[in-house]
Amino acid sequence: MHLSEILIHLGEEREKYFNAVSPPVIQSSNFVFKDLAAFRQAFSSELDNHVYTRGNNPTVAILRKKVAALEGAEDALIFGSGSAAVANAVLSQVQAGDHIVCVESPYSWTKTLLQQFLMRFGVSHTYVDGRDLGKIEAAIQGNTRLLYLESPNSLTFAIQDLEACAKLAKAKNITTIIDNSYASPIFQQPILHGIDLVVHSATKYLNGHSDVVAGVVCGSKEKIQKIFAEEFMTLGGIISPHDAALMIRGLRTLELRMHRSDQSSRKIAAFLEQQPQIEQVLHPLLPSFPQYELASKQMKGTGGLFSAYLNAASKQDMEQFVHRLKRFLMAVSWGGHESLILPSIGFYDIPGRENSPLPWNLVRFYIGLEDPDWLIEDLTQALQVL
Repeated sequence: MHLSEILIHLGEEREKYFNAVSPPVIQSSNFVFKDLAAFRQAFSSELDNHVYTRGNNPTVAILRKKVAALEGAEDALIFGSGSAAVANAVLSQVQAGDHIVCVESPYSWTKTLLQQFLMRFGVSHTYVDGRDLGKIEAAIQGNTRLLYLESPNSLTFAIQDLEACAKLAKAKNITTIIDNSYASPIFQQPILHGIDLVVHSATKYLNGHSDVVAGVVCGSKEKIQKIFAEEFMTLGGIISPHDAALMIRGLRTLELRMHRSDQSSRKIAAFLEQQPQIEQVLHPLLPSFPQYELASKQMKGTGGLFSAYLNAASKQDMEQFVHRLKRFLMAVSWGGHESLILPSIGFYDIPGRENSPLPWNLVRFYIGLEDPDWLIEDLTQALQVL
């Protein structure tokens, strides 16, 4: 299916709602039935029928179709946050006594799920350097049921060979899950490489306007049905119909936004790489990136996120650099229209984070939709303090 068809038309049966261009927000919690036959038919499959909005809402159903098609998946579920999507996907694949192999340095709430939540219920895990397939294979145990990937991750952008990981996991009857938030389905479709389940923090690119928190799980009909019937309906981490409508709005421009951020981030990353105040730039599609060839093979682009190590003499110099930036906002999330910085120096001296493993001279940049030359002007003047 053509990308334009998915983003603009798929799932939108306009003749059912007065030929309106934009689908309505069906804000109803409940749905009625004309007779017992209709009642029984709806309850025979709540995933495919409208009974109660905690299960299936018409506005959310349109969004499900679009997101599944974007990922090349048979079906999708939409959650109230990215962490809810990750938790539901992982929980659906393990039980007490099972073991998970996970790439090192995953998203912080994924790490919390593994280390603090699942450990309480007898599910163990091993972190591995996902760049090395041999280390992944060596970490697999007899009770390993899940391989959790994040490619690239959202700080150092370590990449896993998706086809090789999928082949290894299938040979050992292990389910694979990947967090595809970084690349988005515009630039990477892991299911086409053999991955079983794809999760997103849809707060990021899929919504793209910094006004909705949401998550997505995509996969086969069988796996999505299992998650729906158990974790999704039981834990209730759903998205509201209004937020689903905002996400449908956001998807209209997904392709345009991704290409704009991608082109701008490459230009700015290349600029920074030439500055004497920069020690190293980590951008998967810069030729200097250690996994550049694999990134080029698996991804069509990267979006706006990359990191840099600065040649700063002291933490005070880092703080001055951060405070001199006027055209970048400081915030933890990304994927919207606004350009951002997340300086690791900000995590120092926070109670409970005194032993932060992040180098204090690391800054994560997100390049939004602004003119890249305008942003380069700001970076140029801020770098003068170093």
